[in-house]
Parts: sequence; structure tokens; C-alpha cells
Amino acid sequence: MRSPALEVVCQLADWSHWVPFTTARESAPRTPGVYLAREGATGDLVYVGMAGERHGQGIRGRLTVYARGKALASGLGEAVLDRALTDSQWLHDRIREVDGGYARRATQWGVLAFERADLHVSWTVTTDGPAARTLEKEILSALTEHTLWNRLR
Repeated sequence: MRSPALEVVCQLADWSHWVPFTTARESAPRTPGVYLAREGATGDLVYVGMAGERHGQGIRGRLTVYARGKALASGLGEAVLDRALTDSQWLHDRIREVDGGYARRATQWGVLAFERADLHVSWTVTTDGPAARTLEKEILSALTEHTLWNRLR
């Protein structure tokens, strides 16, 4: 059974199958569109994002930036890192690494935060960036009663 948020979203576009975030870059399209993230393979919808053309890389490009830990201060990257930073065990593991002489770069912390999040993603393609932005806003508007990680709603 799908969550109520997913029921709403499924009516607004044709979505890809859900895939683990760690492998999504391999199959995500290089076109503009909207992507969804949920926790785990069957979890609740937690994030709605969009990707414009991104230098011809579209959704794949956006997911790649996140997967490389290079978007820690925006959108999904910030939401994932914020949650990792409230997980005391995750933080203790990072501190043990530092105490053991293995200090990581910020982007590496971002990669670890995404691994911790265990996200699965789905997407739909749009004609261009403005159409993706419009669909994203429509979805977020339809989900005002649902708890999402998106800061700007």
C-alpha cells in the first residue's frame, strides 16, 4: 500500500520505478524533470525536487551532484546532512574516525550522510526546466498536509 502522499503525487505525472539512490544515477535521464525521494524501498515520501537542463545532464546531473556530496547546503543534500547530524551514533562514528587520524572532507561526509539516509528515488521527465519548476510547485502545493524535508514550500 502506498502512503497518502504518494497517492496524491502519482496522479500528477507518470513516474519511473523506484530505485535505490546509490544506483539511480545509472538510469536517471539526462533531461529536466521532477524527482521524488522516500526513505527505504517502501517508506514515506520525504522530498520533492526538480532538475533543469543542468548542462545537458538533467535529473541525472542533479542526483550526481548529491551523490558526490557536493550539494550539502541546498535542497536534498542539506536535508540529508541535517538528519545525519542529529543521529548521535552516526556522529560518534565520524568522531572516532577523526580521533583515529582519519579526517574526511566535507564532501565525504555528504556521501556518508546519503548512505545513511537509504533513499530511493523516482522521477518524471518534463519538456524543460520551467515545466519542471511548475510541476514541482504543483506537487508541493498538493502535499501541504504532508510532512516533507523540503524547507521552501
